[in-house]
Amino acid sequence: MREASPRQGILPVLRPNVKGISLIIVAVVCFAAFDSLTKWVGTTVPLEMVIWFRYLFQTTLTAGVLLPIRGRAVFMTRRPYLQVIRGMLLVLVSVFAFLSLKYLPVAEFTAIAMITPLVITLLATILIGEEVSVQRWMLLLGGFIGALMVVRPGGQQFGWPMLLPLGFVIANATFQLVTSQLAKVDHAGTTHLYTGAVGALVMSLAVPFGWQTNIPWQWWLVLVVMGSCSSLGHFLLIKAYSHAPVAVLTPYLYGQIGFAMLGGWLLFSHVPDLWALVGISIVACSGVLGTCTSARMKLSAAVGDPAG
Repeated sequence: MREASPRQGILPVLRPNVKGISLIIVAVVCFAAFDSLTKWVGTTVPLEMVIWFRYLFQTTLTAGVLLPIRGRAVFMTRRPYLQVIRGMLLVLVSVFAFLSLKYLPVAEFTAIAMITPLVITLLATILIGEEVSVQRWMLLLGGFIGALMVVRPGGQQFGWPMLLPLGFVIANATFQLVTSQLAKVDHAGTTHLYTGAVGALVMSLAVPFGWQTNIPWQWWLVLVVMGSCSSLGHFLLIKAYSHAPVAVLTPYLYGQIGFAMLGGWLLFSHVPDLWALVGISIVACSGVLGTCTSARMKLSAAVGDPAG
């Protein structure tokens, strides 16, 4: 019998991860665009209306696409309680993101939010039992230090709005872990539909308190674009976690920083100051090096496994 070459053993291991990585890169582009547009539209449209429309749009779009294809099967879930929790967590993520972007530039907010992978790693280790190497711990710590350079506690630019992204980080880290668990048992479309429905229901109770009737039609068009970016991004996020584990995909979340800087420059002509740029660079480099570490470990495991 012909013996399989190492390359033949490696490819089946890497192929699902490559697909997951590709999906999450496109997802973070959508998220960066959504954040930039959120800051822009937040100058005119109330928070309640923005978040309500975002979930209503997601629910309507998802149902319109999936119901003709999957029928009532789209509502079948093995973890209904997790679906509700995921939807409520995403509402919290949206609220903290909106409030943060109201006071902070897009790139700086994104850099602070990038300590989310550190929290995810901590939670994944404690709750799921995922093994994390010493090298990845050091790189994630580097990302945390970079985020502190952006925040600069005690500096002249530090104020209470800098604390808002911390609420975002905690809610988002929990949301990501719940997403990874649901990806193992439920269809991506089912999870996407339930998340939008829960968010729309919760925000329908809040939107009457912030409704405005004199908003120009151009802003409604921006809301549609925002809804499209958010819906596509979260759908791709779910699909990504169905192809690769949290530890592999997490470093690629750092790529959102670069796209956020681009969005901040295009829409607001904002360029981070020197210290912020250094901190952002450290966060980004930690993410890239973390990715290389994960890939090297996967390759070593594939080559060293006789069954591969």
